[in-house]
Amino acid sequence: MKKIASFCVDHNKLEPGMYISRIDDDIVTYDLRFIKPNCPPFLEVPSIHTFEHLFATMARNSQFQDRVVYFGPMGCRTGFYLLLRNLEHADAITLVQEVVKAIANYEGEIPGNTAVECGNYLEHSLTGAKQQAAKYYQIVKNWTIEQLSY
Repeated sequence: MKKIASFCVDHNKLEPGMYISRIDDDIVTYDLRFIKPNCPPFLEVPSIHTFEHLFATMARNSQFQDRVVYFGPMGCRTGFYLLLRNLEHADAITLVQEVVKAIANYEGEIPGNTAVECGNYLEHSLTGAKQQAAKYYQIVKNWTIEQLSY
């Protein structure tokens, strides 16, 4: 089989940050890399789960709500993929910075955290999600368009 784009990236050289993973017509897939690949500790599942609920909810309630296609975790537990439609790279960076900062400072209930709304509602960590957000914000707070390339 043909290798997919994300498997063609040299993970030995990849550092935490925000990158363009691929572009498909009007949809850009961003790689939000929190952890250097193959360098544990990796993101913990409860923290990933809560971060995903918060980021997806906040992004879909932002000024760019109609541009958000998808947000979800990487199976390797080193980050997330964010898919955006028809959005300038500078605005994508701003969206990530604003949402990550908001998660780091979030107080309240985890959105979509009931048995009716979520398939694993008991496995969450708001504390862990906030800690990861605060750490990642320090990485991307001054990110530039030029840094989006792997």
